Amino acid sequence: MAIGNFVPKKVFFTSGSGSHQDRLTSFEMALRRASIECYNLVEVSSILPPKCQIVSKQEGLRDLFPGSIVFTVMSRLSSNEAKNRITSSVGMAIPKNPDTEWGYFAEYHTFHETKEEAGDYSEMIANNMYTSISDKIPAKTMNVTESVVVPNNGDWATTIAAAVFIME
Repeated sequence: MAIGNFVPKKVFFTSGSGSHQDRLTSFEMALRRASIECYNLVEVSSILPPKCQIVSKQEGLRDLFPGSIVFTVMSRLSSNEAKNRITSSVGMAIPKNPDTEWGYFAEYHTFHETKEEAGDYSEMIANNMYTSISDKIPAKTMNVTESVVVPNNGDWATTIAAAVFIME
C-alpha cells in the first residue's frame, strides 16, 4: 500500500458510558455501549481528511471486522468520585469544500459540565483550529458527546466519544 493511499475514506461517530468496580472494566463497558469493543483501537490526532465521507454508525460498523486495527479520534474520561458528572466530547469542523479541504476534530473531556456545554465547547475548539489555518469558516460544526453522573456505590464510571475511521 502506498503511503498516500493510507487515508480514511469514511468516518462515523459513536459514544458510550459504562460503570464497574474496576476502572478498566468500566472503560470496556463504555466501549461496548459505543459498539467498538471488538476492535484494536489506535488513537490518532485531529484531521478530517478531504473526501472522507461521514456515514451512520450502522453503515460504518458493517465495514469493520472484529479484531481489525481501527483508527479513532477519541475523548475519554473516568472517575470514581460519587455524584461527579463526567463528560467526553469530540467536536468537528466540516469544510465547505470537503473534496479538497480538510476539517478538524477536537477532543474534550471535563468534570461538572453538562453534555450541551461540553459539546458546544468541543465544537468551538474544532472551529477555532479550522479558522486558524485560513480566513475560511467551516460549512458546519457538530459533536458527539457522552455524559454521566458517577454512581454513589464506589464504582468507576467512564465516558467515551469517538470519530471512527474506515480505511477501505
